[in-house]
Amino acid sequence: MPADLEEKTDRYERMLADALDEAEIRPPADTPLGTAAAECREMAASYLDDGRHFRDEGDPVNALASFSYGYGWLDAGVRMGLFAVPEETELFTV
Repeated sequence: MPADLEEKTDRYERMLADALDEAEIRPPADTPLGTAAAECREMAASYLDDGRHFRDEGDPVNALASFSYGYGWLDAGVRMGLFAVPEETELFTV
């Protein structure tokens, strides 16, 4: 059975918001990797804001896409070692 669009959009918004709360930048801020991590985090937060805007405008498809892209930025950063995350989390594919 296909996932309900509203439920899935809500779930991905929560996942992205929780992931932003859990991901901590690893490299020192004054290094190139620190800058890259901050930019990845900023992109994820921007996609969270965009998704909320799209949802408020009645556009759940673009809201879901925004939440998914934002989550992808963080997940990629975790895989590259830019972010520290709790070992017991199920939010990331480490």
